[in-house]
Amino acid sequence: MSSAISGNVRLKRVYEPPSPEDGTRVLVDRLWPRGLSKDAAAIDHWMKDVAPSTELRKWFGHDPARWNEFKRRYRSELHAHADALEALEKLAQGPITLLYAARDQEHNDAVLLRDMLVGTQSRRARGSKA
Repeated sequence: MSSAISGNVRLKRVYEPPSPEDGTRVLVDRLWPRGLSKDAAAIDHWMKDVAPSTELRKWFGHDPARWNEFKRRYRSELHAHADALEALEKLAQGPITLLYAARDQEHNDAVLLRDMLVGTQSRRARGSKA
């Protein structure tokens, strides 16, 4: 199973069955997953604006050799969509599962989003203890 947990933020391929532990299910891909009905996907939110641009997605092509450059470019794109990222951060205050269609479980946009969300949660926690 490809689920990964860091704090309140899980990752899961959208093709895996939903589970009660998922919390809020958020699809973070720009394209709807092939061959999957909306009922089967059981998503709560489809946040296309936090997905990589079509150009970046095509350039990356899930090539692990391009992962570091993809992360740099993707972060840059996310700054242009601060409102969408902020909405995702609000959802992540409770249990949340970021859904993605990619076969590669280590090199996809949801991984970077999770890392950003967990980093934001950690900074907030440290700030509240100060």
